[in-house]
Amino acid sequence: MSDHIPHIRDELRRSFFSGKLKSVAFRKEQLLALAYLLQENQARFQEAMQRDLGRPPLETSLLDLNGSIREAFSCYKRVEKWAKEESPIFNLATWAISPRLRKEAKGVVLIIGPFNFPIWCLFSPLAAAIAAGNAAVLKPSSHTPVTSALIAELIPKYLDPSLYRVVLGDNAEVSALLDLQWDHIFLTGGPNAGRVIATAAAKYLTPITLELGGKSPVIVDPSCDLETSCRRLLWAKTSNAGQICTGPDYVLVPKHFQDEFIEAMSVQYANFYPNGPAASDSFSRIVGPRHFARIKALLDATKGEVALGGEMDSATNYVAPTVVRDVREGDSLLSEELFAPILPVVPVEDLDEAIAYIRARDHPLALYLFAQDEAVKRRVINSTLSGSVGINDCLLQVSAEGLPFGGVGPSGYGAHKGKFGFDTFTHLRPVIDSPWYVDLFMSLRFPPYSVCLPPPHVAPVDDS
Repeated sequence: MSDHIPHIRDELRRSFFSGKLKSVAFRKEQLLALAYLLQENQARFQEAMQRDLGRPPLETSLLDLNGSIREAFSCYKRVEKWAKEESPIFNLATWAISPRLRKEAKGVVLIIGPFNFPIWCLFSPLAAAIAAGNAAVLKPSSHTPVTSALIAELIPKYLDPSLYRVVLGDNAEVSALLDLQWDHIFLTGGPNAGRVIATAAAKYLTPITLELGGKSPVIVDPSCDLETSCRRLLWAKTSNAGQICTGPDYVLVPKHFQDEFIEAMSVQYANFYPNGPAASDSFSRIVGPRHFARIKALLDATKGEVALGGEMDSATNYVAPTVVRDVREGDSLLSEELFAPILPVVPVEDLDEAIAYIRARDHPLALYLFAQDEAVKRRVINSTLSGSVGINDCLLQVSAEGLPFGGVGPSGYGAHKGKFGFDTFTHLRPVIDSPWYVDLFMSLRFPPYSVCLPPPHVAPVDDS
């Protein structure tokens, strides 16, 4: 039942207005508790993810837990600096009114997480929300029931339950949450979910952050180190069974280079899975039957040629790492974000055609380029737009300290991680304090007007 959800929101609002979160020291206590929650329960999270996704424990640590712990601790170390009131650049015309900028929490925020990274995609924005002084409701994915139940169990044990709560459930609970007014909504999910959230938020003009996805392209240039490129590309495509929003979705490769690329991929495939991926304890499974059926239908309909993999097992939601060559415009594998360990290879004439192909489509969450030629690197970056760019590697830009994570256009808007996450959940509140003597030199503003002021003087600029 979802009847309790409005009461949860109201309780958190009352707690927020109690002023407890005004204390940066209290926020630091909560951030440290969040880091301990993750650190002390790593084995339980690994087991939960293994049950939900068949994910190897090492992948859960590398892709979910480690980044979440780092984010919580990074916020803990830096929140005092981030939260400090700021003074603007000195201006003689306004110094007397003491302008300053306060960093205010937005209030009670809603954070909705996905199934593919149910830990990091909840706890990273939660750390930012705590650092900024917000109360929060977390809605984990119903597709990862074991992990979501664990989160619901641990949050009240480590964090203040009057400020941080978890709501479990499916569509009914999400609808109940979206019927309410929030001070910010943060979603990690697909474009369709993003449209639902944006529509619901419009009712109250609620600010939102959308971390979505899309089809992230890979350009493989002949100047690349092919062995290293294929090893890194195959790792990124097979991690979490390809269920990564920033994962490589398809490859653009010159026609004359396709055979060489496929051969190099087959070598790495054999290195990764000497006994086959089905028998490997280093390969995950698809999250559920509905997603498995969608992926199977896309692969069954392709006009391309399966060069590697292709095996499936509906009983275990197993989809083998698969490389499909000679995929053409209009193919089923290019119709939507794959979210699967399937890599379509699209042959193109040259770099011009690859860039044109990318520019003709929605801006992706990530763009990847494998090349050693510096001119090629500059050209691709200057000729495209994407949430992020990875050159000669994949996925690592998400974990890089000091960089934001976010999309552009249909791949999302807004960002988080570190100071960028703090800013997302912060209202910048300008404040002035005007003393009595200001009227001595600002009396011209009061009627009746009798003086015509000249426009401000702008000094000429010497561009030489």
